[in-house]
Amino acid sequence: MKNNLILAGGKIVDPATGYFGPAAVYLENGQIAKIEKRPKEKPSGKNVLKLDGMIICPGLIDMHVHLREPGREDEETVLSGAEAAAAGGFTAIACMPNTDPAIDNAETVEYINERASLAPVKVYPIGAVTVGRKGENLTEMMEMAACGAVAFSDDGSGVQNNDLMRRALEYARSCDVPVISHCEYSDLAAEGVMNESFVSTRLGMKGIPSVAEELMAARDIMLAQYTGGIIHIAHVSTAGTVDLIRKAKKAGIRVTAEATPHHFTLTDDLIESFDTNLKVNPPLRTKKDVDAVKKGLKDGTIDAIASDHAPHSPEEKELEFDYAPFGAIGLETALGLVITELIDPGLLSWIEAVKCLSLAPATILNVPGGKLEAGAPADITVIDPKLEWMVNPDEFKSLSRNTPFRGRKLTGRAVMTIVNGNVVYSMM
Repeated sequence: MKNNLILAGGKIVDPATGYFGPAAVYLENGQIAKIEKRPKEKPSGKNVLKLDGMIICPGLIDMHVHLREPGREDEETVLSGAEAAAAGGFTAIACMPNTDPAIDNAETVEYINERASLAPVKVYPIGAVTVGRKGENLTEMMEMAACGAVAFSDDGSGVQNNDLMRRALEYARSCDVPVISHCEYSDLAAEGVMNESFVSTRLGMKGIPSVAEELMAARDIMLAQYTGGIIHIAHVSTAGTVDLIRKAKKAGIRVTAEATPHHFTLTDDLIESFDTNLKVNPPLRTKKDVDAVKKGLKDGTIDAIASDHAPHSPEEKELEFDYAPFGAIGLETALGLVITELIDPGLLSWIEAVKCLSLAPATILNVPGGKLEAGAPADITVIDPKLEWMVNPDEFKSLSRNTPFRGRKLTGRAVMTIVNGNVVYSMM
């Protein structure tokens, strides 16, 4: 479809200005040319997309995605993950470095950039903090940043060594990029497979205590304060972590945080079903923790919502619960869960939700996006807020099917995704 388009008849959500109301959006040559708020007349012509009843917002950005390439292209590739992102309404994604080999050098960052050049959405690589993500030696972080790495993380593993984390924050500060922390002390998590709770005791499963996350979150916040570095706490799952971040922000420490849809919708008692799609890391926690995460999103303690899209093959997920890998896919369900669980019940407004899904990730990673203004990239997500649909992973663009939401009825879905003025996904 030609990239000179006029989006008319819908309501725009612009978290940068706080405007939520009718508007016509003009797209020319890959950019937003102008926005007419409350237009007196609807535009007409062949290049007009009539979007009555739709929500038009800045392109959604998922800052926490696992693409598995290189190494496990049977589970996901850069291209298939980008197609899943487009179907989920995301115009940009950031990919984690726990591939095989890891994204731990400039050459691999450039490889991801090359693969991303063929993708329908923008793909930003995140570099590893340590070589091979082994927690022993720092990577050449500045070289990777120069090649386009937008952040650094050993996600999938917490950086156990305190001095390494300190130096990582110092190097990342010089690049003006965040370190994304997977907060988990491995000696406390041990061989745990779910949240340590009454439920894990009843099921006879080894538990992962909340303090394994909270202790590392506290350490990283303190190191960020000491170094002046930027720390981003990934997939916050406990009430204690939310409280630590809230206090750190009040103290002026450079800390941001994200939450995943499964951590604000699901609780550990569901694991009584032994569905391995519920096995995620950090694990599903208690209702108290879920409520704390929701409150953190509402009061701004938690800045962003990210899917933590983690594809796995059916053969792996069909193992016994103890042996199945951690992770669930989420690119194609994240938006529907935000609308169904947060917006429709009134917990978040559209402005607040889109900020978490677009403006905040763009700001944290310092990448374009999150705003509807003249001159901005024409990255747009069009949402039908009333569309009811059933989660059927067999219809997903992702190569994997490991979702805990199979069969869940959701309200609201992306019906069109526009990147640089080009329609890369459409249900219309």
